[in-house]
Amino acid sequence: MKYDPIKRSLGSFFNQTVFLRLLLYKLLDLLLLRAWYIKRALRQWSKSNRVQYVLDAGSGFGQHTYYLQSLFPNATIEGVDLKQEQIDDCNMFFRKAGKKNVRFLYADLTHYTPKQKYDLIVCVDVMEHIEDDVSVFNNFGKIINDGGLLLISTPSDKGGSDVHHEHEDSFIDEHVRDGYNKEDMIQKLKKAGFRDISVAYSYGKFGSIAWRLSMKYPIVMLNKSKLFFVILPVYYLITFPFAFLFNAIDTGRTNKTGTGLIVKAIK
Repeated sequence: MKYDPIKRSLGSFFNQTVFLRLLLYKLLDLLLLRAWYIKRALRQWSKSNRVQYVLDAGSGFGQHTYYLQSLFPNATIEGVDLKQEQIDDCNMFFRKAGKKNVRFLYADLTHYTPKQKYDLIVCVDVMEHIEDDVSVFNNFGKIINDGGLLLISTPSDKGGSDVHHEHEDSFIDEHVRDGYNKEDMIQKLKKAGFRDISVAYSYGKFGSIAWRLSMKYPIVMLNKSKLFFVILPVYYLITFPFAFLFNAIDTGRTNKTGTGLIVKAIK
């Protein structure tokens, strides 16, 4: 399933004004369960830790970068990505929005070397796109300060990328792996120099239903025909209350298993 063409189509519409771009960010925060988990973890971290430099590793549309700059207004926030068009787009938007503590750079996470180390690295749904994940984890260990937090959201091997059987293909074509095993993730991060590693399942029973309603079914229909953009608002008016409720239930319970992982690791 091709995801990038849909992102570009959505981007071209929501980029027309600052208001529409912020509306997109708000909609993504409400619809995407991973945003619920990431924002909760960041709020908890911010209460007892001083943050000066923050990295959004794989910044994409910039929605997580926007939240980071609002949560840490006195910090320097950097977003990096491999897609120059998204870097240019985000730099332009954040300038229009008057966010002077944010900048976006083109960088390969396997060997990115910044001028300073970071107190916080956020990496949301990126690692499943990178073949050489060990190099990325090792690099994260080099560019984060002692006591700094690495926060990762990524699919798990319990049905991540909507893969449930050995010979089944990933729902998203751009994924190079179907998901991470918890122990494999922990071992890789330990070797990269991290300690106090916690890995929890997200997208449990209720979260998986919400994901299908809010993401999978719309993407499937948009891949079949762009005409679905016309009825998309009506679709979400009907399904959003259910997706919202299931997201709330998922984040309010401890999932014994799930198709996503939320990883917290201290250097």
